[in-house]
Amino acid sequence: IEIECFVHGAMCISYSGRCLLSNYINGRDSNQGACVQACRWEYLITEKSRNGQKYEIQEDEKGTYILNSKDLCMIEHVRELIDAGVNSFKIEGRMKSPYYVATVTNAYRRKIDAVLNGEKDDFNYLEELEKTSNRKFTTGFYYPGENKENIDSSMPSQTHDFIAVVLEQTENGALIEMRNRFRVGEELEVLSPSDNFNKTIKVATLTNQKGEEVVDAKNVQEKLYIKTNIKLLPGDILRKKHS
Repeated sequence: IEIECFVHGAMCISYSGRCLLSNYINGRDSNQGACVQACRWEYLITEKSRNGQKYEIQEDEKGTYILNSKDLCMIEHVRELIDAGVNSFKIEGRMKSPYYVATVTNAYRRKIDAVLNGEKDDFNYLEELEKTSNRKFTTGFYYPGENKENIDSSMPSQTHDFIAVVLEQTENGALIEMRNRFRVGEELEVLSPSDNFNKTIKVATLTNQKGEEVVDAKNVQEKLYIKTNIKLLPGDILRKKHS
């Protein structure tokens, strides 16, 4: 029998573990992929006989986030999972962006291959995973004695933004489709399953499909040509670190 385990992503916390909060409050069914993530919201818990007195648990000046779990992340324990006989790693990707899915699956694929091939691997995978949406990381119930609640914020954070996706290579340079605003002179990083991974590009020139120079790429999903010595591949993602 093959064994699958959940290794990365949002951990659902709600009524009886059946993810019903979203359906009760917003009419959006978690089991049909429409979860509103109501467990991330700020709640005040009271006991009926105490006249509305707040039940203080994991509370600070920001409020109470007793349902707000950190994201599960087991990338630093891939070797232990493989040695334990796990055949399939499950990554939670419901309601997530293509950038999130590309970043996380690329990181785990590289880590798994490094373990299976017996390669020395000093790459900082946690830093890589922080480049896309996360609510800090925990190993969940795999290991005891770790704080699993995210009491800092219910909002996700990330260190990089999805800037553009590569469509094709042409004589005019790589044709990309803009997803977030960027400008000539800025540095972009490549997310790719190829050797292009984590290479950087200094944006020297941009031109649109009419051949006009563009200094500020701010038109939504505009297609632009960018010249670089890196042979970008269709599907490669360009991202930019937050300033």
